[in-house]
Amino acid sequence: MMSRYFETYADWQADPEGFWRKAAEAIDWFEPPKQIFDPAAGVYGRWFPDAVTNTCHNCLDRHVAAGRADQAALIYDSAMTGTKRSYSYAQALGEVEAIAAVMQSLGVEKGDRVIIYMPMVPEAVFTMLACARIGAIHSVVFGGFAAAELATRIDDSSAKLMVTASCGIEPGRIVDYKPLVDAAIDLAKTKPSRVLMLQRAIRPVELVDGRDVDFASAVAEQKARNAHVHCVPMKATDPLYILYTSGTTGQPKGVVRDNGGHMVALAWSMPNIFGVAPGEVYWAASDIGWVVGHSYIVYGPLLNGNTTILYEGKPVGTPDAGAFWRVISEHGVRAMFTAPTAIRAMRREDPEGKLAGNYDLAALRALFLAGERADTESLKWAERILGKPVIDHWWQTETGWPVAADPLGLGLLPVKHGSSSVPMPGYKVEILDDAGHPVERGQLGNIVVKLPLPPGCLATFWNADDRFRKACLDEFPGYYKTADGGFIDEDGYVFIMARTDDIINCAGHRLSTGQMEDVLASHADVAECAVIGVHDDLKGQVPVGLVVLKAGVARETADVSREVVGLVREKIGPVAAFKLAICVKRLPKTRSGKILRGTMQKIADREEWKMPATIEDATVLDEISAALRAHLG
Repeated sequence: MMSRYFETYADWQADPEGFWRKAAEAIDWFEPPKQIFDPAAGVYGRWFPDAVTNTCHNCLDRHVAAGRADQAALIYDSAMTGTKRSYSYAQALGEVEAIAAVMQSLGVEKGDRVIIYMPMVPEAVFTMLACARIGAIHSVVFGGFAAAELATRIDDSSAKLMVTASCGIEPGRIVDYKPLVDAAIDLAKTKPSRVLMLQRAIRPVELVDGRDVDFASAVAEQKARNAHVHCVPMKATDPLYILYTSGTTGQPKGVVRDNGGHMVALAWSMPNIFGVAPGEVYWAASDIGWVVGHSYIVYGPLLNGNTTILYEGKPVGTPDAGAFWRVISEHGVRAMFTAPTAIRAMRREDPEGKLAGNYDLAALRALFLAGERADTESLKWAERILGKPVIDHWWQTETGWPVAADPLGLGLLPVKHGSSSVPMPGYKVEILDDAGHPVERGQLGNIVVKLPLPPGCLATFWNADDRFRKACLDEFPGYYKTADGGFIDEDGYVFIMARTDDIINCAGHRLSTGQMEDVLASHADVAECAVIGVHDDLKGQVPVGLVVLKAGVARETADVSREVVGLVREKIGPVAAFKLAICVKRLPKTRSGKILRGTMQKIADREEWKMPATIEDATVLDEISAALRAHLG
């Protein structure tokens, strides 16, 4: 069909407040907004400042009342335990009310902070919604985070309650949470008064008397009492959650998301960007510890009346590289969202995509990718395997929903591999040089968004307005600094090339690591890769590539290295100064799949570095260190 994108974007440009007033009609308001935007409120203005609502009501209660009581709200599919469970909207509401009642019995009130440190289990989702129901502010921390990192989040939020589980389950290992929780509370200056502990059958633990409360028993007691908890009226500008991201100084940044604007933006995005209608099955293969899990496992799908999937497993190894295709086939997924690293892992293990042929993928309309830059070869591989649109789109923890995308619901635009397509309504994206001047179309620069940010974006950092201003607003006055580098082409398509820290300055030339990675990934034997800038006395920095080969490739690594160096010289030119590609067994990544380029660069430059809190497997860095020493000296 013809895309309605340009018409829709023009509508927003012509009347931003009118656009969001219309979008807000998708939400139930206890007190509807009279004022749409207050430019004098908050750090850069606030959306729907006089409105009152409740996020849990909009996710559950209103759907039950409107006839969706028996529709599946959440499907739990655990490849780690072999468990599958489905919860209707009515059942989910019952679980949430019981947990809310437990939290209230433990003294949690509106405005209190609750740390959720849990694996991918339904109780984690229901706890998030229970917090929203009673007006508590949740802060989800990825299960398995180190004790010191967890302690900083407890202290920064002054959490009153922690909700956790005895363990998480990873392929081949059990991650014990209890020792980490105990150590974090010992380290924390401000200690939660109670800990609500979900005992997993595979690893039950002893509870601390007077502090720890058994989750299942407490919930069962409230169900036996037939406890009902009403939704607490919340100002649209009241915080819904705090989500911490790692800061460059080591102090985490607590991104604050509000109730009203957050719901309006997510409710608009589900049908218009992701192209799903109420009642359809939607799957974001992420973790609730990340923003993707917040926006598109929990809140977005439930606001839209979808069935959302909570998957406990990996793209490979649970049991093989066909795991995602099984979930799509078995549950009739209409739209899926995952990280590019998942596709690269699947491509590495199943280069020909044969496992997809074992499953019926007819229900799937499109696959969406975000989290880090999607290389062209992996996109093309997924397109070939699925025979469906594969849509690269771009957003951040701070924005909470897509900045740029190819909007399936509005009608797809022509595909440009390597681009996350076009800005969504609400976002005026521009490219500025380091002095803050606009650059020409096609020229690399700093990607910024004109203020005010749209509904759904962060309001500030938790208890740190000045830090928010300095980190995000001060460098380019009137704009939000994304800290991503890229360009906009003549058709208005946005190309994200690297974090600005990853732009290499080589003999006065600004070189994109993303552009070089695209070339490396085009080699037939390369599964995934990363390019980092390494210090050079003459040129300032020179690029070095790290390459992982596809499964089954038995060639001499020196031959592959020589060939990829030749490819960069051929496709980008001598200006890239690309002379070294090192073959490694694997790349260091965060648990959300982002490659740790900055850490590898510090190792290469022999600078001091700190073990990233979010690293998936710390032993990879020993392998990378050895490889870099062998080639760089």
